[in-house]
Amino acid sequence: MRQCVLLVSVLVVGVLLAPFAPQCHAQGWETLVAGVSSQLVSLWHQGELELMGHYCNFQVKPKIRRWQLYFVGSMWCPGWTNIRGSAQTSSRSGVVGKTTTDFVRKAFRAGLITQQDAQEWLDN
Repeated sequence: MRQCVLLVSVLVVGVLLAPFAPQCHAQGWETLVAGVSSQLVSLWHQGELELMGHYCNFQVKPKIRRWQLYFVGSMWCPGWTNIRGSAQTSSRSGVVGKTTTDFVRKAFRAGLITQQDAQEWLDN
């Protein structure tokens, strides 16, 4: 959490100092700040997916741990169950899959889905 605050602080300082840069360099600073901020914003992601006929929500957040970037995923299915799937991985593209797998395993243990349903989903 502290590292995220540090990154955001550096970005804010850069944005605040950009207007004071000499005019010939100001455009370069604005481009740099816009590029960095868009990369930071893209680390957070949320969406919706369908799982076994139910609509579920997921959320992905970045986390810095021991100077390495990780992604923390969370998944829940309102209207079906209050179970939450969660996972943490260094792969942004794989965190939703691991989070969904955790959710399916928890749903199976809770008796919401059969072993055959869970195995078919996990195999796909």
